[in-house]
Amino acid sequence: MSEAVSLKPEHLPQHVAIIMDGNGRWAKKKGKKRVYGHHEGVKTVRQIVENSVALKIKYLSLYTFSTENWNRPKEEVDALMNLLVETLNEQIEDLMQQNIKLNAVGDLSKLPAHTLNTLKDVLKKTNANTGMTLSIALNYGGRDEIVQMVQTIAKKVKNNIILPENIDENKINLHLYSHNLPDVDFMIRTGGEKRISNFLLWKMAYAELYFTDILWPDFNKQHYYEALADYQKRERRFGKTSEQINHEA
Repeated sequence: MSEAVSLKPEHLPQHVAIIMDGNGRWAKKKGKKRVYGHHEGVKTVRQIVENSVALKIKYLSLYTFSTENWNRPKEEVDALMNLLVETLNEQIEDLMQQNIKLNAVGDLSKLPAHTLNTLKDVLKKTNANTGMTLSIALNYGGRDEIVQMVQTIAKKVKNNIILPENIDENKINLHLYSHNLPDVDFMIRTGGEKRISNFLLWKMAYAELYFTDILWPDFNKQHYYEALADYQKRERRFGKTSEQINHEA
């Protein structure tokens, strides 16, 4: 492995989002079932969460289970739901010790009862924590999030709760699953694919994107720091020119 990566604490992203891709392929390479890869992937999650806390990153969002993932074989879906329950139960003490607030985004109503009950319990127990906010996207899809937002606002317009002319970006944001999260600064996707796969579409408008061929179970602290170092080399202009950014600095 290459030498340690030096990061500038003042230039770290506030909100990191990760598409944790490659668990199944990692397991297949080792002649194992896909579920084995998911179990190993949880170990990577723990490591990246600990690294993020150490770096004082305020928000970490993980694409855990998409609306499209229900189309996977039932055996795998059931295993993923059970793994989530198992992981939440195992990690609640660590979440409390590290002052991490767990947050969930997505249509949680469609989760199995045992999964939803465990999730609600952990959300409640960590709600007062003031450190990093760890968001897990469950039964989440960016387009679904936007559709439900439009439907909710439309009902409020119909009932004269909101005037059409008062609908702005802030109103839209308030009605999203991810309403309590800031915009994504940096999105990492492991596993070699180069797309955002319907993840946090509204929040990703100005995110810096980073793609790596490393499969998620192999993604470690060194890889994470290298990704963050790449982020720190970029100039975020938000529609302005380089000259404007330099002048403001």
